[in-house]
Amino acid sequence: MSAPVHVRGSIIIPVTELQWRFTRASGPGGQNVNKVSSAVELSFDLAASTAIPEPLKLRALDRLAGRLVDGVITIRAEEHRSQWRNRQAALARLAALLHAATGPLPKARRATKPSRGMNERRLDNKRRRSTTKQMRSRPDY
Repeated sequence: MSAPVHVRGSIIIPVTELQWRFTRASGPGGQNVNKVSSAVELSFDLAASTAIPEPLKLRALDRLAGRLVDGVITIRAEEHRSQWRNRQAALARLAALLHAATGPLPKARRATKPSRGMNERRLDNKRRRSTTKQMRSRPDY
């Protein structure tokens, strides 16, 4: 059985809140490709979860709104040939997704004005490039 998913700090999603579905994967597989269900679909009901505290859950629901279907996150992993490795990949992706979604907002960028010297250097460089390109053109007799 798989281990619980560690999101951040003391937030851990128990295995009982995860639903697994297994299907046949496309791509490499050799003789097993038509016999073994190695592709993994991991579903996690974020809206009904009791493992994530309410403020973080609201933040995650807001940030992942475009990815959720009725409050459920679904992750499909089929890049590996073995089901076990696909399960590990899906768990890692879920943890990374929830870690990013429950994190604090980045600091707001404060608008700054370029310095006077920087502006002069930029305009000087533009003049220099302009004269260089004018010198490359055919002379006008």
